[in-house]
Amino acid sequence: MRFTIAAGFTVLALAVSGAAFAQGGATKDAGGPNDACLMCHSDPAAKGATGKSIGLDPKKFAASVHGEMQLPCVACHADVSADKIPHEKVKPVDCSGCHDKAAKEYGTTVHGVARAQGKDVAATCANCHGTHDILRSKDPASRTNHLNLEATCGACHGNEQFVKDAKLPGGNVQAKFHDSIHGRDLRDTKKGMQLAVPECTDCHGAHDIRPKSDEKSRTSRARIPETCGACHARAKSVFDKGEHGKLRQDNNLAAPGCSDCHSAHSIQPHDLPKWKLEVIGTCGNCHGEFITTFRETFHGQVTSLGYANMATCASCHGAHQVLPASNPASKVSKENRLQTCQTCHPKANENFANFDPHANRHDKTRSPLMYYAGKFMDFLLLGVFAFFGLHTVLWAYRSVRVVSERRKRRAGGSNTEEKR
Repeated sequence: MRFTIAAGFTVLALAVSGAAFAQGGATKDAGGPNDACLMCHSDPAAKGATGKSIGLDPKKFAASVHGEMQLPCVACHADVSADKIPHEKVKPVDCSGCHDKAAKEYGTTVHGVARAQGKDVAATCANCHGTHDILRSKDPASRTNHLNLEATCGACHGNEQFVKDAKLPGGNVQAKFHDSIHGRDLRDTKKGMQLAVPECTDCHGAHDIRPKSDEKSRTSRARIPETCGACHARAKSVFDKGEHGKLRQDNNLAAPGCSDCHSAHSIQPHDLPKWKLEVIGTCGNCHGEFITTFRETFHGQVTSLGYANMATCASCHGAHQVLPASNPASKVSKENRLQTCQTCHPKANENFANFDPHANRHDKTRSPLMYYAGKFMDFLLLGVFAFFGLHTVLWAYRSVRVVSERRKRRAGGSNTEEKR
C-alpha cells in the first residue's frame, strides 16, 4: 500500500519537474524527483516572503531516511502540484500518512493533547525527529539516538525561559537528570554502560508519553516500580517482598515507591554520604514518630552533625526489603537483631542488642525506665534552676541592702565632719 502511494507521489513529482523544465527553470541534467523543488530550496540561506528560511541542505536530505528512500518532496508536502509553481505557503506536514500507528499514539500523549487544545509550543514530530535531516535512531547523529535524547528533550525541558513560559511541570528536568547518576553514566565512556543507562524515553516512553496523573503513564505512581524494575529487576524483586512492596500490591499507593526515596530526575548513588543523610529525612516523611526518637539517640545526633559513617534507617531496617520486627526475616526481629548490630559493633552481645534505638522518653508504656528517668531529670533541672534562681534573687537583695547601708554610713560621716 505504502509503495503504491510513494509511486504515485513520484509520478506527481516527475510531472512537476517536467513542467518546470518546459518553462526553462531546470537544467537538462534534472532527472531526480525533487530537482524542481531544489532549484529554489537547495540554498540553506534562502528565505520566503515572510522572511523565514525555506532552504535545506541537499546533502543532509540525501543522507536522511527519506533521502535514502528517494522519497519525493510531495510525499510529505502533498498540497504542492505541477500547477502550483511557484507556490504559496504550504500546509504543515502530516506524518500520519506513513506513520499512522505512531501518529495515533502521539494524539493521546501529553504533547498531542496539548496541541489539540491549541498549545502550539507542545512538541511535534519535527521537534524530536527533525525535518529534512531525519535519521534512524541507531545513527549516532540522530536526534533520537540513545545518547542524544537528553539534548533533544532538553531543548524544551532544559530551557529555563521555555519552561517558565510554557509552565512545564517539573521545572528544568534536564539539569536535574544531567547531574544524576543516570546522566553521569550516560556520559561516562570509561564504564562502557552508556547504552544500558536509561534516558528520557526509557522511563516516559517515545510516542506514548503521558502525564504522571494518567494511570496508563509509565511514570504514574502505580507503575513507577514496574518502570524502574525494567532495569533494576533484582531491586524490584526484593522490594516486592518487603512491607512497602506488599502494601503497593494491595493497591495502597500511599506506600512509598522508588521515586519517593530516590527521586525522579535527580537520582544519586546510594553510597553518596550526602544522600545517606538526606534519606533519613525522607523516611521521616512517613515515619514521623520514629524519626523524632531516632534523632534523640546517639546515632541520630551524630548523623545530624553531618557524619554519614553512622547507622541510619536502612542500616538497621534494610533498604528495599523493609519488614516489620514481628517478621522473623526482618533485620530487626529478635532472631536477627544481634547479627544486625554486629555489622557495626562486632563485640556486641545479647544484652547490647536489647537496646531500644527508638526509646521514647514521653511514652511510659514503651520506655518506662526512660520515662521516669526523664521526669526525674526534668524535676532535677527545674529544682536546680529554682534553687539557684531564688539564691540569686536573695543575693541580689542582700547586695542592694549592703550598698544602701554603706551609702547611709558614708552620708552620716560626711554630715558629722561638716558640723565640726
